[in-house]
Amino acid sequence: MTDARPAISQAVRLVTVDVNTVAQGYRVSKLTGSGVTNEKNEKIGTIDDFVIARNRSLFAVLQVGGFPRHRGHLVAVPYDSLVIDDEGSKIQLPGASKDELKKLTEFKYRG
Repeated sequence: MTDARPAISQAVRLVTVDVNTVAQGYRVSKLTGSGVTNEKNEKIGTIDDFVIARNRSLFAVLQVGGFPRHRGHLVAVPYDSLVIDDEGSKIQLPGASKDELKKLTEFKYRG
């Protein structure tokens, strides 16, 4: 049985980007698994993943506590609240502590 719906053409608007600017950004694959500290240089968590909300806002999912094979408390924080150095090797969440992050509602992945 064939689905007899007509083909609908789609218009896609291409946008030219400055590839040099993009190349200076951070690769998600390189940030995932990185430790996160506060301004006192205390380790407060690890980046577990990134989530793009349906409104296109970007969030970092942090694992707080836990250890290998035992996931800690997961929390979502706005990506723009992170301070990342030029190399992407030092990530800070100013004003945060493990205890304060553990008080946040736990994030759970859908599906």
